[in-house]
Amino acid sequence: MNQSSTLTEEAPAALFARPDTLTEAITNYCPGCSHGIIQRLVAEAIAELGVAAKTVGVCPVGCSVCAYDFYSVDMAQAAHGRAPAVATGLKRVYPENVVFTYQGDGDLASIGMAETVHAAARGERITVIFINNAIYGMTGGQMAPTSLPGQVTQTSPYGRDVALEGYPIRVCEMLSSLDGVALAERVSVDKPATVRKAKKAIRKAFEYQIAGLGFTIVEVVATCPTNWGLTPAAAFDWLRENMLPYYPLGVYKDSKAV
Repeated sequence: MNQSSTLTEEAPAALFARPDTLTEAITNYCPGCSHGIIQRLVAEAIAELGVAAKTVGVCPVGCSVCAYDFYSVDMAQAAHGRAPAVATGLKRVYPENVVFTYQGDGDLASIGMAETVHAAARGERITVIFINNAIYGMTGGQMAPTSLPGQVTQTSPYGRDVALEGYPIRVCEMLSSLDGVALAERVSVDKPATVRKAKKAIRKAFEYQIAGLGFTIVEVVATCPTNWGLTPAAAFDWLRENMLPYYPLGVYKDSKAV
């Protein structure tokens, strides 16, 4: 190939581009953290549905608070655990908007459990993206409501003792019993196949909200390599070996499938 033909050759088309719903901010999550993957999937779903201009995200306290830096949609701050309550207010005042919360397990399943359960019971037309990494991330690695039996954390140095601290909470199984829930699905992002399934679940949750079907939640089983004390690769192995047997993936309620 001569020089002139090289200079005039067209550049290949981009195969993987950033959606407009994501900012150009550089990630500030720990290496191997699942949040970056999940937040991109949420952004892609919003962009594909063409609802960015009327979407409002709500983030509380924890690693999820970093999401404000990355979404090019309106965002609102909520106190720790109160994202479903704030989202309820936003959706009732602006029913035409698409409203979602982005919450971790310490936030949603501990201090925010009442807000979560009652928003689901009322069938509030909001979408909850729930990150389950079985530990408190931002605050230093304490035991969460989803920490596994025997799991070592900063506040359970000898492992979670179910005789003292009780059993982990399976959120999707619990919420699926409520009439107001239109979709409850648990996914993961540990490999390409599960990432694709997670993307479909998140998009479906938004579609159900737009259709006015009720409360939707997508639980994502995720990693926290820093607080687990593992490398990113080892964290995914630990997730598959320990978390997925306790938190099986699948659809726990789908009102359209009934």
